[in-house]
Amino acid sequence: MELRDIEYFAVIAEHGNLARAAEALGLSQPALSKSLRRLESAVDAKLVKRTPKGVELTHEGAALHSRVRGLRLSLADITREISDLSHGREGHLRLGLGTGIAEYFLKAVLSGLLRDAPKLTLKITVEANDALMLALRKGDLDLVVSGIPAAASEDLVQEHLYDDEFVVYASLDHPLARRKSVTIADLAPERWVVPAANTLSWQRLQRVFEDKGLAPPHFTIEANSAPLRLLAVACSDLLGFGSRHLVQQFASDLRLTTIAVKEMSWHRRVGLSYRKTDHVSPALRRVIDKLKSSVPR
Repeated sequence: MELRDIEYFAVIAEHGNLARAAEALGLSQPALSKSLRRLESAVDAKLVKRTPKGVELTHEGAALHSRVRGLRLSLADITREISDLSHGREGHLRLGLGTGIAEYFLKAVLSGLLRDAPKLTLKITVEANDALMLALRKGDLDLVVSGIPAAASEDLVQEHLYDDEFVVYASLDHPLARRKSVTIADLAPERWVVPAANTLSWQRLQRVFEDKGLAPPHFTIEANSAPLRLLAVACSDLLGFGSRHLVQQFASDLRLTTIAVKEMSWHRRVGLSYRKTDHVSPALRRVIDKLKSSVPR
């Protein structure tokens, strides 16, 4: 059986008249009759019988027509599914987002992405940069948004999204928040909340104090969660070192402020990374385009 003949048969059944069915299909009546004979030959049964008013379905024809309704629905579902796949509205993606980046991007990206592509499913991993890149190269992630080097890696496509700045931040009630000028030496006795050990920001803090001949900073809390670090600083006398974009986003609600310390400013390039050897699926392209359109300003 050919799908075209089945579709033509369904129109004949709906109209009960070959002439009207042919007109509805934009075919000549002989061409439609030929299609009907071809289908009857395929199923080895008469599907319609002539009547003074047109045609009626035989018992076999009625049985086939009942199945055609389900077939039409299946074809429509297949058409929609393929269309969704081709336009990136369906699929499963594994995303890796750096800490401090995920929290800034997630709301802007997901609000539009889940509305425009409701069949798209995501597995999101929030982790330190090195762990994300390792997982990407192993094939455990499809896309990573994190800090990227100025020179792209040979095995990865890396696209720059925006420049971020790491700054010292504190609660508005912290004594240093009221100071017009703060030096590294002023920070020496303070306690800090930082990401996990050996992350880039953790290492940066260690290096700045070491370069000034000061004792290593006192790390009171280590936590991978950026919101947890922000909250810990907001309700204590701890200092934090993190993304200016993220601090500004939560500054009003948590009563946070940045503290200008010249030697403590650290800039990083944030971008997206994916494997060069992989096909960029429509779903992945949709996510990439959404990320680019949600770049912080």
